[in-house]
Amino acid sequence: MWGCVGEMTAALPVDADFLRDPYPTYEQLRVQAPVCRVRLPDGSPVWLVTRYSDVRAALADQRLSLDKRNGDGSWQGFSLPSALDANLGNMDPPDHTRVRRLVSQAFTPRRVESLRPRIQETADALLDAAAARGSADLVRDYAGPLPVAVICELLGVPAADRDEFRSWTDTMMTPPAHDRAAAARAVGAIHAYLEKLLAAKRAEPGDDLLSALIAVRDDGDRLSEHELTSLAFLLLLAGYENTVHAIGTGLLTLLRHPEVLAQVRADPARLTATIEELLRLEPPSPVVLRRFPVEDLTIGGVPIPRGETVLLVVAAANRDPAEFPAPEAVDPQRSGSHLTFGHGIHFCLAASLARTELDVAIGTVVRRFPALRLAVPDAELGWRPSFRTRGLASLPVLLT
Repeated sequence: MWGCVGEMTAALPVDADFLRDPYPTYEQLRVQAPVCRVRLPDGSPVWLVTRYSDVRAALADQRLSLDKRNGDGSWQGFSLPSALDANLGNMDPPDHTRVRRLVSQAFTPRRVESLRPRIQETADALLDAAAARGSADLVRDYAGPLPVAVICELLGVPAADRDEFRSWTDTMMTPPAHDRAAAARAVGAIHAYLEKLLAAKRAEPGDDLLSALIAVRDDGDRLSEHELTSLAFLLLLAGYENTVHAIGTGLLTLLRHPEVLAQVRADPARLTATIEELLRLEPPSPVVLRRFPVEDLTIGGVPIPRGETVLLVVAAANRDPAEFPAPEAVDPQRSGSHLTFGHGIHFCLAASLARTELDVAIGTVVRRFPALRLAVPDAELGWRPSFRTRGLASLPVLLT
């Protein structure tokens, strides 16, 4: 039982059962203590907010700052060099407003849609190789390599550098257990590479997002060097990891609900609404970026002191029966707006790209492999050991 309104009284149980299925824990929190102060596995004291109405309101509340300088120092989150920290995930207005305005000029629907043929080509090539074997690990062989190819295409990373780029990214996301310093080395390598890539784009612009970001300006204003590097890094971090997880968990959810899979196969026009429902059910970032109150405030009737860390649990909010009746059911026709991409001024800038990638990635698998099924019992599937992300370690399937 959760009785943690006020003083911290409990640790979040991030064990094997939680990693496999965190939703019963989130439901208990939402019902018993929807604003709850807990201790994370790294020892950080945080406030978890789990009710849909509270999470949605908090996402738009500008008294909750993303700037780490407004925290009390107790947050133990991922540390980055200052040159990579000047991104939208660490900014409040007016800096956030200025940078987002500039970036949105380059991140246009036309540019996103222009990537669709390349996304499709990459998906088909990866699945051709899998089809020849008759089986695949859809995380390792498909969901992993596809988004990094897309991000490299978007940023203008030369084809010859993409294998190394992916190796750094994989190490940063999942460092080997015996070498925790590997993540920091990978971040350093990516930082150095992005600086070189920006210099090359400045000298010889191409038809890519980095070149567009270098060129964009508004009334003489433009992005600084640190802002450019940080934005490129943020696109890599969010665009790669979140998409990997969304593809993997989306396909698994369809395999767990063959009636929904059959409906999409029978009517491909259902795919768009189905993907939104998959994003609601399994957000790849169950907990959005930490917030810090800039003043003492109240959420859901619970007072929260200035500077303490607030984590908004969209994975719990997206299954709140007050907003989504029968929330465990997969219902692509349901009403209501999920919070997987956020809400308010920090709504995900790359949501259109994510939706395009998922449309191609999931739709192509569904279309090409009518006999698709798990190669191991569901209970044997492994999950990444993190409460901040929701992703499969592997997804072994039979294709024929």
